[in-house]
Parts: sequence; structure tokens; C-alpha cells
Amino acid sequence: MQKISIGSDHAGFELKSKIIDYLKEKQIDVKDKGTFSEDSVDYPDFIHPVAEAVEKDKNVIGIVICGSANGACITANKHQKIRAALCWSPEIATLARQHNDANVLCLPARFLETSTAIEILDLFLNTDFEGGRHQKRVDKIPVSPITKDGN
Repeated sequence: MQKISIGSDHAGFELKSKIIDYLKEKQIDVKDKGTFSEDSVDYPDFIHPVAEAVEKDKNVIGIVICGSANGACITANKHQKIRAALCWSPEIATLARQHNDANVLCLPARFLETSTAIEILDLFLNTDFEGGRHQKRVDKIPVSPITKDGN
């Protein structure tokens, strides 16, 4: 069974609610990290918990939603084990999984119809990482700590 951790800010709340309903209909385990209304909030407060859940369990996929998805994506990608992808089209979602092994889907709520967001979500959840030539690139993503001499 797939496990999803999802979070949004106030701009993404409505889309997040629709996605949760959709996932529950498909009997997918969903953990909602908030926000729980359209009242103005700071998106990092809800995006960091999603990223932490994905970091702790490689079987968890994250979904983060804000108005443009830029802030949510930037925040999620601050975590070492996260490969968050801002997806505004089905093709981008497919490539994010196939080539980048993305584990957090970032959706721009102000720029997507619900039906398109669901299509993007389905592709993200059902597309496998191709590995191969892409694996060596993905392996180079995490930043190693800087040594004392700066190298």
C-alpha cells in the first residue's frame, strides 16, 4: 500500500482537500500535516513535516502544495534526502519520476485545475524511476559537508 504525507499552506488548502479525498477513495494511506483551513499561514510550518516524513521512510511519497509551489519546493529541497519536483504538467511529473527519482510532488494550486492536478498526481505515483544513466546523476544531488579547508 502506498503511503502519502501531504501538506499545504492556505493557498493550497482547497486543492489539498480534494487530493486527500481522491487518495482516500483509492484506499491510499494519507497523513495530513496541515494546514487545516484557508487562514493565512507560513508554508514552511507544514512543508518541513512532510519532508521529514519522507526522509524517515523511503516508502512515503510527499505532496506539498502552495500558490505557486515555488516556496513549498524550495523548503522541501532543504532536506538532504528529498528530491522535490515542481510539476505543472503531466509530462513534467513523468520525467521527474523517471529521470530524477523525485519523492516529493510540488503542486502550484493557483495554476492548476483539479483534474490536471489529479492527472499529475496519478502519473507521479505510478511512474517508476528508470535508474541506469540517471542513477549516477541522482547520486550526485546530496551536498556533502564542507571540510575545514573549504573543499
